[in-house]
Amino acid sequence: MDFGLTEEQRAIVDTTRAFVENELYPHEREVERTGKLEMDLIKELQAKAIAAGLYAANMPAEIGGAGLDTVTWLLYEKELGRANYALHWTCVARPSNILLAGTPEQHEKYLYPCIRGEKWDCLAMTEPGAGSDLRGMKATAVQDGDDFVLNGTKHFISHADIADFAIVFMASGEEDDSRSTGRGKRKKITAFFVDKGTKGFTVREGYRNVSHRGYTNSILEFDDCRLPGSQVLGEVHKGFEVANSWLGATRLQVGATCLGRAERALQHSIEYAAQRRQFGQQIGKFQGVSFKLADMATELKAANLMVFEAGWKYDAGTVTDEDMAMAKLKATEMLAFVADEAIQIHGGMGLMDDLPLERIWRDARVERIWEGTSEIQRHIISRALLRQVGG
Repeated sequence: MDFGLTEEQRAIVDTTRAFVENELYPHEREVERTGKLEMDLIKELQAKAIAAGLYAANMPAEIGGAGLDTVTWLLYEKELGRANYALHWTCVARPSNILLAGTPEQHEKYLYPCIRGEKWDCLAMTEPGAGSDLRGMKATAVQDGDDFVLNGTKHFISHADIADFAIVFMASGEEDDSRSTGRGKRKKITAFFVDKGTKGFTVREGYRNVSHRGYTNSILEFDDCRLPGSQVLGEVHKGFEVANSWLGATRLQVGATCLGRAERALQHSIEYAAQRRQFGQQIGKFQGVSFKLADMATELKAANLMVFEAGWKYDAGTVTDEDMAMAKLKATEMLAFVADEAIQIHGGMGLMDDLPLERIWRDARVERIWEGTSEIQRHIISRALLRQVGG
């Protein structure tokens, strides 16, 4: 593994960082204070991101994306992660990789417009009673001739308010899983494209969230929502297989954005410790502060190595679930630590919204929950360790 960056990777990092600092940072305070991201601003920044070649960069080059390998994509995500989440995720959108699983007709209707910035997608799995446990999914899709009738509720669905369509996972049947797991019946899952405006499909305002202001969540309700069979994504009852094959290294994406925010918080802390004077000297000369900086930098470097090693292994085809779980666990918990220590170093000023630190501190909290809680990641890791010895 080469720890150096290629010229192309350096150019992508420099271009992305310049875009973040020049185009996204100036709007952070307004979005944070209002909790809103206006559509006029979205469109303005979206056009600039497309012109800079940063929009839909996760997609293959042959269909209009940047065709980045995983390590380079994570470098790009790390730089975007420095900014307010609503700004970078909405205005520099990365359409869900699962769109690639569609038919040629579905590509024309959904994938290509997302890449061109003409549409937004949202992904709907989570339900009030089924978060980490998708086996508990209650929302259903019942086949009726060539159609499917959807009923149920999804919640915590990110940016569904502006999305033009949802990729929705529904329980479409059951199968006996007693022999393999001993847990009895297991839900069969099917994925569907559901367009805004479809009869029986309603998007309601979701919950107010302490993290990622301006990045909304919604509640999706399905009341006898009838869809033709052409709206199935992948195969009927094969929704889990579609998700596992196409969602990609989303845990690494979360880890990479955490690296960017932690790096920004650390840099603020280093500069403040060198400039702020108390008791006749720079506060960085006090061991209580300087050792915090050392610990923050060490934890950040460890998380960097774990995330990018997992990305390298992903491209090599050797990555394991536990590799990605370890990277996600380390990066998200590292960010919580670094953000907290950054505020401690800054004292009262760290909690003021003049600096991005209180925002980074708030935003860090959700990272240990979505894309699999820290406890789920530890379960994946420990299960893999015990399996080696028959446990």
